[in-house]
Amino acid sequence: MNFQRRFFLLGALGLGLAACGESTKTTEAGMWLDEGGFGNPTMHNTLLQSGKISLAEVMTRRFHAEVPSMVNFALDSAELSAEARDILRMQAHWMKQFPELRYTIYGHTDSLGSAAYNHRLGQRRADAVAQALVSFGVPRSSIIAVVSRGQSQPLIATLGYEPANRRTVTEISGLVRRATVMQGQYAQIIQREFIQSAQGAHRAQSLGSAQ
Repeated sequence: MNFQRRFFLLGALGLGLAACGESTKTTEAGMWLDEGGFGNPTMHNTLLQSGKISLAEVMTRRFHAEVPSMVNFALDSAELSAEARDILRMQAHWMKQFPELRYTIYGHTDSLGSAAYNHRLGQRRADAVAQALVSFGVPRSSIIAVVSRGQSQPLIATLGYEPANRRTVTEISGLVRRATVMQGQYAQIIQREFIQSAQGAHRAQSLGSAQ
């Protein structure tokens, strides 16, 4: 009886090891590192190369993902706060990396006051942002339009006081000239970014060594 039980346990252990071995053979190396999104970049690249999405669309998504596109204002004011200027410095740094792109700045207000007054206030806010971006090194020619939306496009629909609606929004309007991705523009942008990032890392490493 003990012999049969021992034989059964050894057999079960052998089957378990065989199953583990079989699992190891059929499992791809690194499969657990796949986040499940491989198909999305592939589809994106296909659409980009086929011209079904434009370079401006691609860069617009990057801009909104990498820097804040909005700054806010105090009530009845077009003066930039310290926080707003910090955001605009971030915008300017990003914009200077991509001289191919052109931008429009939209000024918005909340619903307090008349529509005519708010249109003028939205324009003053957009102008203030454009001037700040230029002061931070963005070429004035990169900003092709400064537009007031006044109170017509609230972020939060309300008839009165709403700080979130007192804002400007920076948007990519297009490229310096019409061109397709097949001409290699996006590849040039990526190469330029790669070289700049490598140079930045080298400078940081040199400074660290000097210290």
